[in-house]
Amino acid sequence: MSQQLDFTVGSLLDHIAGRYPDHDALVYPERGLRYSYRQFSELTRQVAKGLLQMGVGKGDNVSIWAYNVPEWVILQFATARIGAVLVTVNTSYKSAELSYILNQSDSTTLFMVERFKDTDYVQTLNEVVPELAGSEPGKLVSAELPYLKNVVFLGEGEPAGMLNFSRIIALGAQADDARLAAVEATLDCHEVINMQYTSGTTGFPKGVMLTHYNVVNNGFNIGECMELSENDRLCIPVPFFHCFGCVLGVMACVTHGSAMVPVEIFDPLKVLQTVEKERCTALHGVPTMFIAELEHPEFHKFDLTSLRTGIMAGSNCPIEVMKKVITQMHASQITIAYGQTESSPVITQTRTDDPIELRVATVGCALPDVEVKIVDIESGEPLAPGKQGELCTRGYHVMKGYYKMAEETARAIDPENWLHTGDLAVMDENGYCKITGRIKNMIIRGGENIYPREIEEFLYTHPNISDIQVYGVPDRKYGEQVMAAIVLKKGVAMGEEEVREYCQGKIANYKIPRYVKFVDAYPMTASGKIQKFKLREWAIRELQLEEVAPAS
Repeated sequence: MSQQLDFTVGSLLDHIAGRYPDHDALVYPERGLRYSYRQFSELTRQVAKGLLQMGVGKGDNVSIWAYNVPEWVILQFATARIGAVLVTVNTSYKSAELSYILNQSDSTTLFMVERFKDTDYVQTLNEVVPELAGSEPGKLVSAELPYLKNVVFLGEGEPAGMLNFSRIIALGAQADDARLAAVEATLDCHEVINMQYTSGTTGFPKGVMLTHYNVVNNGFNIGECMELSENDRLCIPVPFFHCFGCVLGVMACVTHGSAMVPVEIFDPLKVLQTVEKERCTALHGVPTMFIAELEHPEFHKFDLTSLRTGIMAGSNCPIEVMKKVITQMHASQITIAYGQTESSPVITQTRTDDPIELRVATVGCALPDVEVKIVDIESGEPLAPGKQGELCTRGYHVMKGYYKMAEETARAIDPENWLHTGDLAVMDENGYCKITGRIKNMIIRGGENIYPREIEEFLYTHPNISDIQVYGVPDRKYGEQVMAAIVLKKGVAMGEEEVREYCQGKIANYKIPRYVKFVDAYPMTASGKIQKFKLREWAIRELQLEEVAPAS
C-alpha cells in the first residue's frame, strides 16, 4: 500500500526519535562515535539553534564541501530544521568548479574539511577567495562571491578567516528553544531544502532544487523496497554529496529508524571491517565498489553473514558480480535502483524477492506513487511494451526545478509535469525497465555522471585548441572513460600530457580525459552535425576495446 508522508526533514527525525529513542542512529566505529536517535535529534536541534545565532536563516543557501564526516549528516538535518538549503559540493571539485558553484548558488556560508585526497581545500578556497585570510570570521567581503559571509571549518583548529564548527555547537547550547520552534512552525514540506549540482549539457552544472517532500518520500519508498526496519544497519560508503549517500543512504535509514554506519572515504578494506564489526545488514555501492570489496586479498577473512540487502546503482551490474554479492557477501536481497538527481533520485528499483535475472537485466519497476512511461523521441507519444524510447517520469519525486535556470527547467519538465530523463529505455509488460542508452551524450564513469560539454567548454580556454569533442569510450573497470578528439590551431604543437596537465587542479580528476587524440577534422552529417558516435567507433577499434564495448 502506498503512502505519502507530509513530514519536514526535521519533524520526521523528531517522529522517529520518539518511536526509537535508544536505537542507534549514527555510528562511526573508527571514531568511537555512536548517537542514539534521541541524542542525534537533540544534537541537530542544537546545531540548528547555533546556525540561527550566527545569522543563517530560512531560505539561505549554505554549501558543504566535505567527505562523509559526522558533521555532514548533522548539518543535513540542522539546516532543514531552519529551512536553509544545503548545497552539496562534489568532493572532487577543484578551484574553477568550486568558484562556479558558490557563485551560482548564492551561498552565504561554506562548511568545509581541510582536504580530500590530492586537494588541499583550505588552499583552494584561498585561491578562489583571496580576501578570506585577512577577514574577521563571519564578516567576509569577497569581490568574486558577494553572498559568501561565513566559512566554517570541520576539523581541528581554525584556519584564518574561518569559524570552527564547535563554535556553532556552543552558540546553540546557549540559544533559546523558542526561536527554533518559531522557525520550524513556518516550514512547509514543499519548500526546497537541498540543492545538488548536476553537470549540464549546456556546459555548466545546474542546481537541482529538492524539497522535504521529495527526499522524505523517496527515502521512505527506497527503504520499503529493501524492507528496512528499525533492526537494520546500513553501511554507507557512497558519498553524501550525491543523492546515493544523502537520500538512498541517510533518508532511507531515518524514515525506518535504521542505523546509519558511514565509511568516511571509500576503501574496500574499511567497508569489510565496518560490515563485520557493526553487523551491518545492508550495504550500498556502485558496481566498482562491490568489485573492489570482492577482489580484496583479505575478503575471505571477514564474516559478512549479517548482510541481507542494500543497493547497487550508478552503472550496469555484471551478472557475475551480482551472483558473488548474493552468495559470497550474503546480500541475498540486494536491489538495483535507477534514477537521476532531478527525481530526488530514484525512479525505479527492483524488489527483494525479484529473481536474479531481473536484477541484472533491468533496473526494476516504478516506486510506489511514481509514474513511468516510455515515449517516442520524435513525437512524444507513449510506446507499447518492448519498444525503445525516452523514459519519462512524474510524481512526488520530481524536482522543483533548476536554481535560476527557468529555461533549462522548462526543457526538462514538460507542461504536464513529466520529467524527461534523456535516457533510452524499454519497459516490459510488467513495468520492469531496461536502460538501453542515452539521448544526451553523457558519460558514466564509475557512477559519476560526466557531461562532455562541460569539459569541452573548459578546454576551449586553452590558447592552442581550435575545436574539441569529448565522448565516452568503454572501460572494463569504470564502465566508461573520457576521450577527447582535439583540432589544434594552425602552426601550434601540443602533446597528450599537456592537455591533462592543463586540467590538473582546475576540473575534477575523473573528468580529465584518459585518452587524447589530435585530429584534422571530425566526421560530419550532411547537415554539418558532428557524429560523436563515429569518433567513438573509431576509438574502440584503435584502442582495441571491442571486447569491452557493449553489443549494440
